[in-house]
Amino acid sequence: MQEMIKVAVDAMGGDNAPAEVIKGVINAVTLRQDIKVYLVGHQDAVKEELAKHSYNGTQIEVIHAEEVIENAEPPVMAIRRKKQSSIVVGMNMVKEGKADAFISAGSSGAVLVGGQVIVGRIKGIERPPLAPLIPTEKGVSLLIDCGANVDARASHLVQFAKMGSIYMEYVMGVKRPKVAIVNIGAEEEKGNALVKETFPLLKNCPDINFVGSIEARDIPKGDADVIVCEAFVGNVVLKLYEGLSSTLMGVIKKGITGSFKSKIGALLVKPSLKNTLKAFDATEYGGAPLLGLNGLVVKTHGSAKAKEITNSVIQCVTFKEQEINEKIRRNIAVSPAEEE
Repeated sequence: MQEMIKVAVDAMGGDNAPAEVIKGVINAVTLRQDIKVYLVGHQDAVKEELAKHSYNGTQIEVIHAEEVIENAEPPVMAIRRKKQSSIVVGMNMVKEGKADAFISAGSSGAVLVGGQVIVGRIKGIERPPLAPLIPTEKGVSLLIDCGANVDARASHLVQFAKMGSIYMEYVMGVKRPKVAIVNIGAEEEKGNALVKETFPLLKNCPDINFVGSIEARDIPKGDADVIVCEAFVGNVVLKLYEGLSSTLMGVIKKGITGSFKSKIGALLVKPSLKNTLKAFDATEYGGAPLLGLNGLVVKTHGSAKAKEITNSVIQCVTFKEQEINEKIRRNIAVSPAEEE
């Protein structure tokens, strides 16, 4: 009998919940018969939305959660006080082994806090980083960290590099992924104190394929597969990436529909242009995993629609099949003293 991969999904999180979340989940179970999804949220609202669709009832189950953590709430306080929220209930399912993964488009702060407090870190992991895939000229790169650890240390960045390499090799199929650290120049002596301290550690790390510094302008070219930085820099890179991508798409659309001649030209280039723009659509690659936890937690965009939810669920399947957490445990050794 085929083993079912169990994914808990926050049905109440995000701007488009529960409708788009449920559409995405139904698409995922339609594509894969080896997935069991637990929709965590207010059961009346979830069941009302489910009733609008046809789906395999054995692959979707509703788990009632009375409360919702809103974006404006202080994350630590919300996790402690709202024990019956969809985020807390879903994460407890991962902690208790009832689910292999948890996905949420809800409060980023609550997801990050809950991941560490409820699911917990793998022994030896100092800080779990948030690691989204970003589109590049050559495919995708993993940006690690993009929001979880603003005040990171050099030892944290080295662990980020190791975990990112494992993810890119076994989830994305990139052999010996190239690792680079975000810097203001290519020279080794460039950078702030954190980068200068981290660079030689990465250079001498035998577990990764370190290629040196990468400047922001070279990230879209795909010069590295794993982009290492602390969360402040990573979040700025990610938000600029998303904003520029959205703006360019709008400008291109306006330009090719601005006149009768351009509209005729647009009809000719539409198929190839559509494929090109699709490659730079972040929703194609699922959500951002919080790596280094005892179970998988994935954060999607707050504005996530069905396609991103679907891809996030499929992403969890690959993560589980490739035993990413087990590989992280083996790669980042823990001494007996640390375990105590």
